[in-house]
Amino acid sequence: MSIFLRSEKLFLFICAGLGGLLSGLALIYGWVFFMWLGIALLWLASVDVFAGFLWGFVVVLISHSWLLALHPLNWIGVPTPLSLPIAIAIWMFCGGFGGFLVGLWSWLANTSLLLGLRNGAFLGKLIFALFLSSVWGLAEVVLAHYPLFWIGVGGSVLPADRFLAGLAKWIGAGGLATVQLLIGFWLWQTAFAFGRGIRWRKPFFLGLCLVIFAHLIGSSLLSKNYSPESISLALWQPDIPIRTRFSYEKQNSLPQEIQEALQKAKDLSASFLVAPEGMLNANQELLSPAPIPFLAGGFRWVKGEQRSALLVFDKGETTYSSALDKYRLVPLGERVPNFSQFPKSGLSAVGGLEPGTYSRLLSWSGPPLAGAICYELSDGHALAEAVKGGAQWILAIANLDPYPISLQRQFVALSQLRSIETERNLISVANTGPSISVLASGEVQSVIPPFREGTELAEITLNRDLTGYARWQEAPLIALFLISLFGISLIWLWGK
Repeated sequence: MSIFLRSEKLFLFICAGLGGLLSGLALIYGWVFFMWLGIALLWLASVDVFAGFLWGFVVVLISHSWLLALHPLNWIGVPTPLSLPIAIAIWMFCGGFGGFLVGLWSWLANTSLLLGLRNGAFLGKLIFALFLSSVWGLAEVVLAHYPLFWIGVGGSVLPADRFLAGLAKWIGAGGLATVQLLIGFWLWQTAFAFGRGIRWRKPFFLGLCLVIFAHLIGSSLLSKNYSPESISLALWQPDIPIRTRFSYEKQNSLPQEIQEALQKAKDLSASFLVAPEGMLNANQELLSPAPIPFLAGGFRWVKGEQRSALLVFDKGETTYSSALDKYRLVPLGERVPNFSQFPKSGLSAVGGLEPGTYSRLLSWSGPPLAGAICYELSDGHALAEAVKGGAQWILAIANLDPYPISLQRQFVALSQLRSIETERNLISVANTGPSISVLASGEVQSVIPPFREGTELAEITLNRDLTGYARWQEAPLIALFLISLFGISLIWLWGK
């Protein structure tokens, strides 16, 4: 018996590791079917909390492997012998925290009442799946409010499955995560029935029809955005290695490069120029008045606190007139805990930063926008709130150097998802890329190739209409959670 139990546990761990591998690769390359298979294996492995931990651990290690590109950290004063261990420690911590969250979800799945539903009749299994899937979807939404950067299951449908992603216009990224958890549950149950030699064709074809139906609905929701209101703007991708960004030579040459980019944008007849995160030092002025409005990432001091911000320089001005402060700061990299033993500079070349307000709405002399600085782009709820408040387009600025192209792919997928959720054109401009324009239908138009310097023109259409998600955010997902919770309560009362 003990040998049987050990072999069964080993089988669960193999399934968990394989599922984590498949899902991690899906998050890197956008292979959505790998995600569904990986989730199916998670449902199987979730009967063991430690197997669930392993699934989450492997997923995060693979999908966030770009964290290792932090090494070497000597450009911010970290001694070379400590650089690689620190990068590995950050990577392993993220993997461990991801594993903890999935292990916690697996523990919930194994509580006495839910375990009875898992092994019960069809209705009980359906309520079991709806409850745990909606919990997962809501958890991804909550995590997007906090400092750690997670590439959630919801965004893994892109770029491969834009039709299914169309559902995000009504249910957002959390809803997409829930849908994919349900797809994985269907695959797991079908495979289980097939392996036991019991009736599997009916649930297989029923589930397949529902998946096709979901794609048809998502496809019909995608907008081509034929709005007559459009505007031309210029994107500047400077392609400056972060390890030389604060060198003496670059500090001297960068102000002139900014002026040259502004002049080129004017020559292109752009209405305004946008530049990446962190291009301007704290309260830095332009060398000469801006020939066109200029939106750029930089730093500013507010009541003795340094903040990273999206700064707006109006035409004819050398100082910024309005700003949108970054609210979601990188732990240790930008914000350090307020303890005496921690240096306030943290792992940053610009010193410790403080967050701004949660609102992502920026009203300025041009069309109002929803702004995302770096991985604030993963918080769809905040951007939807800004759109509901009047934003007509979305601007994402970032500096993804020294990270590899895999992170840029994930950033593009998030950009597509935010556009679909809100039916807004999105402009992304980053130091080394991606510098792209995304249509409201989620279609990506490359403006400047990655890892190249350039100033190029893009056109966006403006929109004032609201999608279901922009109006109600997570209300449909919360309703599904409450319905499933009510179903659990009824079954519990009947069982009594």
